[in-house]
Amino acid sequence: MRTCIGCREQKPKKELIRVVKNKEEEIFIDLSGKANGRGAYLCKSKDCLEKAIKSKALNRAFSTEIDEETYEKLKESI
Repeated sequence: MRTCIGCREQKPKKELIRVVKNKEEEIFIDLSGKANGRGAYLCKSKDCLEKAIKSKALNRAFSTEIDEETYEKLKESI
């Protein structure tokens, strides 16, 4: 079970999308669920992504400031 950082609901790992920050400070969606790096989980809905952006949950999860370009890429891939 993993917790969505948008809605804070616990769901099985397979029902969530993993967002990863790797050593090169790149933030991307990990479709395999096995990429190296720090991971955070989101439901497969734009609502949860919007909640995570509004509350700056991804910023806290990755201990870094995330730019608008990265958020746009995440929105496109969901």
